[in-house]
Amino acid sequence: MSATERRARERADRHQLIVSAARELAETEGWEAVTTRRLADRVEYSQPVLYSHFNGKDAIVTAVAVDGFAELAEELRRAREAEPAQALRAVCRAYLQFATERPALYQAMFVLPTDLTFASEQTLPQLRAGFDEFVSCFDPGTKQRELLAEVVWSALHGLAVLSDSGRIPPEGQEQRIDLLVTRMAD
Repeated sequence: MSATERRARERADRHQLIVSAARELAETEGWEAVTTRRLADRVEYSQPVLYSHFNGKDAIVTAVAVDGFAELAEELRRAREAEPAQALRAVCRAYLQFATERPALYQAMFVLPTDLTFASEQTLPQLRAGFDEFVSCFDPGTKQRELLAEVVWSALHGLAVLSDSGRIPPEGQEQRIDLLVTRMAD
């Protein structure tokens, strides 16, 4: 391995270490606790090193979100493939479980400000992959399958946020999924 390749690998490792530390800190103490000073202490690098990787907290949140979208897409894919006859129901459950089990990550992905672009040619593959799992739940012959996927995703996002904030009770989640799947599958 050349010195250039080694430096590139070390830089990528440092980048991922910072992203992982930000995510861990957010999961344990909330995003308010994620500051460049705290991250620098946690990863044992100086703040200038952090700034050589990220242009501030928003850029760190964006990097955490991109990793989260890759994880979400993988979980949705596994759910869809595990229950092909009930793919939409399985994907809905997996989505809500993801949001419930990783609230800080979900916030980075969908609530906090980022410069991520959705539904355009600039959309990153990690973001598109999760959406494609929703699209895959609908028959390829369905003209409006992307629209249906958007509506399902929007409804699930609303359920996740309302549930996380305590505005709807968690015990009704399965009935909500049933209603959504029944209405959308018609």
